Amino acid sequence: MAEIEIIDWGRTRYAQAFEQQKARVALRRADGCGDALIFTEHEPVYTMGLRKGADRHLIWDEATLAAQGIEVCQSNRGGDITYHGPGQIVGYPILSQQRRRDLHAYLRDLEEVVIRTLAQFGLPGSRRANKTGIWLETRKICAIGVAVKSWITYHGFALNVNPDLSHFHGIVPCGITDGTVTSLANELGYSIEAKKVKAALAVEFREIFANTTHEHE
Repeated sequence: MAEIEIIDWGRTRYAQAFEQQKARVALRRADGCGDALIFTEHEPVYTMGLRKGADRHLIWDEATLAAQGIEVCQSNRGGDITYHGPGQIVGYPILSQQRRRDLHAYLRDLEEVVIRTLAQFGLPGSRRANKTGIWLETRKICAIGVAVKSWITYHGFALNVNPDLSHFHGIVPCGITDGTVTSLANELGYSIEAKKVKAALAVEFREIFANTTHEHE
């Protein structure tokens, strides 16, 4: 079985990366490429998922958004509104799940990748009942929102390494009303290089997903 490819797109605008994801999904469906985990870091943006009422969780007005340099984009991933920006690792797994066809199992595995990665840095990440993402008690450190087309996954997770946390004040992030948002730097008290976190994510991702992907049929 071919090893899952790790690709880094560097810094991207959300709309650009969205188009690149769709192109990769189409290529994967046609067996033009293998499975991959794609890393990127977005320019500041609020993205709205498909959950009803997500737009009501945007707090800042257009003038404030312009002053902060933050775009607003609609997405077709699951979930509510969230923030992406520099200092955050976004992971887009583009994998065939034709073999098991279980989106809930896929989500649990994606969560497990992040939980194991955080453990490498001494942080006890966990799930919260009826809430998406990965948490440290009531502090959300990673947002998760996925989509699937013909059992090819796309979208994924956004892990806060050292983003500007004040940018989360412009939204009710993911509709959270009983928690806050945090980052690795905030929790540890020092900054970690993004490349170290990406390396850890890649190891855990390959280990967990090695046996769940397979040639597309």
